[in-house]
Amino acid sequence: GWNDIVLPAEKKSQLRRLQAWMLFRRRVHQEWGFGRKLSRGKGFNALFTGPSGTGKTMAAEILAHELSLELFQIDLSSVVSKYIGETEKNLSSIFSEAEQSQAVLFFDEADSLFGKRTEVKDAHDRYANIEVNYLLQRIEQYEGIVILATNLQRNLDDAFLRRMQEVVEFPFPDETFREKIWKAHFPVEAPRADNIDFQFLARQFKLTGGEIKNIVLAAAFLAAQRPESPSIEMSDLIMGTAAELRKQGKLCTKSDFGTYYKQIQEKQAQS
Repeated sequence: GWNDIVLPAEKKSQLRRLQAWMLFRRRVHQEWGFGRKLSRGKGFNALFTGPSGTGKTMAAEILAHELSLELFQIDLSSVVSKYIGETEKNLSSIFSEAEQSQAVLFFDEADSLFGKRTEVKDAHDRYANIEVNYLLQRIEQYEGIVILATNLQRNLDDAFLRRMQEVVEFPFPDETFREKIWKAHFPVEAPRADNIDFQFLARQFKLTGGEIKNIVLAAAFLAAQRPESPSIEMSDLIMGTAAELRKQGKLCTKSDFGTYYKQIQEKQAQS
């Protein structure tokens, strides 16, 4: 639900406009007659842009859930084919199936499929441009919601950007929002110790919501292994944070972890 995602109020308002479009489109297009003015473009197209882990996929999931619709998250690796015409055939199947159920279509990492058309220098360029042209046509024909998500908006073809009714930029969370995200990732049922310092975690570590989710989940599994009265403690979150930073190739420094740095050293010594 909308309460599960931590975003600035302006961004949530943009997302709710997508929901309102789907809820009231029958009134606008049929009862008020706007549908007769539109030969195509009756659908709603939105672009979600921003760094990885800032909530683009989660927002698409919430939108579909709130509308009681299926979310078709397109796996581009199974769509794009090196054989001429196969990509278009795969896309046609996706749109046809989505039209039957009025599903929300979600293209993640859209820049890899919706990239800018190039000057035609060989057959490969020509067929790549045909794919983009075909997508433009199918998106205009689709009467449901199409969401494109990308980390690199500048790589999208300008023709797609012109067809977006809403562009929602998902910002990297600041300290205030990071603290809210840390807290939001704990379910009500999860046993939580009193020694968790959310302000410290939010202040010291500049992480996205996706990275925080990984840390909280890792901490939960560390706590679950303790046989007697398991509860998630600050030490579990510290170890989870250290593991997430190492995964990204970053160093765990004393300046970041402060008084908790000793726990990391002790754990490394034990291993």
